[in-house]
Amino acid sequence: MTKQVRCGRIKIGGGAPISIQSMTNVDTRDSEKLLFQINELETAGCDIVRVAIPDEAAAKSFALVRKQTKMPLVADIHFNYKLALAAIEAGADKIRINPGNIGSDEKVARVVEAAADKGIPIRVGVNSGSLEKKLLEKHGGVTAAALAESAVNTLDKIEQMGFDDLVLSIKSSNVKINYDAHMMVKDMTDHPLHIGITESGTPANGRLKSAVGIGSLLLAGVGDTLRVSLTDDPVNEVIFGRRILETVGLREKSIEIVSCPTCGRTEVDLINLANEAEAQLRPIADKRAVLGLKPLKVAVMGCVVNGPGESREADYGIAGGNMEGLVFAHGEIIAKVPEKQLISTLIEVISKDESLINV
Repeated sequence: MTKQVRCGRIKIGGGAPISIQSMTNVDTRDSEKLLFQINELETAGCDIVRVAIPDEAAAKSFALVRKQTKMPLVADIHFNYKLALAAIEAGADKIRINPGNIGSDEKVARVVEAAADKGIPIRVGVNSGSLEKKLLEKHGGVTAAALAESAVNTLDKIEQMGFDDLVLSIKSSNVKINYDAHMMVKDMTDHPLHIGITESGTPANGRLKSAVGIGSLLLAGVGDTLRVSLTDDPVNEVIFGRRILETVGLREKSIEIVSCPTCGRTEVDLINLANEAEAQLRPIADKRAVLGLKPLKVAVMGCVVNGPGESREADYGIAGGNMEGLVFAHGEIIAKVPEKQLISTLIEVISKDESLINV
């Protein structure tokens, strides 16, 4: 088990639930837009938000926003150690640095000392795009071993300064290299690990790479906090990160849809019915997840063989047959409607129940 650090109200490592992170993409210097996006991410279920601090104006805006939200905030710093000091003074809950581009050991030590004084952790980031030249030469390019060695060397440097509240991040856009590097590092350190696939790409490709890359690490027992990195709205990073955790069983699904495969007995357009149900249930599922409500099971079945039985076992369900179907709620038949009305009736029934608990 990894050590545990605290980022604001969120515990990282040491058996704590795996937290979901994202990063703002608005101009940090615009405090109104920054606060609005942080609030959006919090509403979507984000646990920790990272904010880029590229200059003094951004640092001042960060300080202003810090006073207006209780969301755990990570200040992302590159090149200028003074910006890290300013962010720490402003109330950052964690600092993200790459010691290799901060400058001299003396400058890194200043950041470490300030973080220690405030009792906040430092996330050390090692990416495939920022490996030291000597390691690239030693390993013949970007390899898992090069990433692992860079990570351990960086941790050692900061630990020798007497600082131990560290979170390690190793990221590559190559899923295999990313996985292998983590398999090496997990036995070399007990610091919490922030996992993800960097520069994963557009939403479709990025979700695929992240599902495989992050999911494989989680199934191997690696990872204490995560970010899905997409070229997309950061809110979608949070939503998909939660779905990864639900899929590997580390968070309960807010709504689980059970649907049968198609076969020669299917008498309704089951493929479209299942896809439509998933799309229309998604907003309800996202809201329930954020509120932490009891998971629901919804069955979408296509024929009379298993349909009624599965639908009765679920919280809600439909069972199709001969271009019409039955709608179930808590084991009871609520309605018999034409195929075209099955999903709308199902959503109406669920929504009425949801309204009783103010969802």
